[in-house]
Amino acid sequence: MKASYQLAFCLLVLLGAGLGASRLLSRENSPSAQAQKAANAPAISQTEIERGRYLVENIAMCGECHTPRDASGNTDRSRWLQGSPIWIMPVHPTTNWAMNAPALAGLPGFTEEQGEQILEKGAGPNGLAIQPPMHIYHMTHVDAVAILAYLRSLPSSYPRQ
Repeated sequence: MKASYQLAFCLLVLLGAGLGASRLLSRENSPSAQAQKAANAPAISQTEIERGRYLVENIAMCGECHTPRDASGNTDRSRWLQGSPIWIMPVHPTTNWAMNAPALAGLPGFTEEQGEQILEKGAGPNGLAIQPPMHIYHMTHVDAVAILAYLRSLPSSYPRQ
């Protein structure tokens, strides 16, 4: 009889611990907790976004491949950085040549860490080297963060990851 009381007591303790843990987890994932985390995240300044825009549009020239083209072959600014089929082909056949440039506007499909890895190390989300014709960049962390801030500020036609 005494053993059954001990078993019941142990079960109550385990149940209580489980309920306490589930309450704690649900509190951490509540909208107010997520808002608090967002409020504590470092603020991105407009200056940083503008620096990213400059790097994307004038240095890296991302729009040349990541923006669809109109019938005249010009980049379609109404679909800026929304992803596009690659319009250039290698001079010599290459097995790993990418046929599509992914959407960058709004940073869909990439986490912040993956974006930094791409820009700072030239490695894709899968850890492999970026496929040509994409340039392998070795940007500074500050430049990568500015570019990602700019890309995140753009409207996306795809859901974020």
